[in-house]
Amino acid sequence: MKKIFRISGRVISGIVLVLMCCLVILVLSSRASGGEPTIFGYQVKVVLSGSMEPTFKTGSIIAIKLGDSKSSYHKKDVITFKDGEKLITHRIIKVKEVNGQPLYKTKGDNNDAPDMNMVMPKNVVGKYTNFTIPYMGYVINYATSKIGAALLLIIPGVMLVLSSVWSILRTMKEVEVKNA
Repeated sequence: MKKIFRISGRVISGIVLVLMCCLVILVLSSRASGGEPTIFGYQVKVVLSGSMEPTFKTGSIIAIKLGDSKSSYHKKDVITFKDGEKLITHRIIKVKEVNGQPLYKTKGDNNDAPDMNMVMPKNVVGKYTNFTIPYMGYVINYATSKIGAALLLIIPGVMLVLSSVWSILRTMKEVEVKNA
């Protein structure tokens, strides 16, 4: 039974360590780039409102495939677009051609009415890829805050020091037992 607890403890510790490392990399890369980190043409976005529930919930993270000038989107696609300084992720409910250029009418799945303005292709950041992790957005928002970023650097350091102390004490105990 002890062996099972030891193995499960190591597995859980490993998972926590990997998650902490991923968060540190995410925070450092976003700070270094001055913006959103991009991995293989995908970005992770935090859902801040309930306008798209039940498709994805507030506090989730979603992955979007970044678009370019040649990207085209269709009715029922979920896109992330710029509206002034805000980023919004809503579903396309209508595509309209004006002077050979598509304009997208969007609406949040949980909203009663469509968005006021049509979305121009140059304002579209990307398309939702159907990848969601619920509640992880709360963790990322906290991790990217000043206090959260500091803790992400301090906690792993403290854990390394404690692990080293534990190893030293265990080795000293083993040496004492052998010498006795």
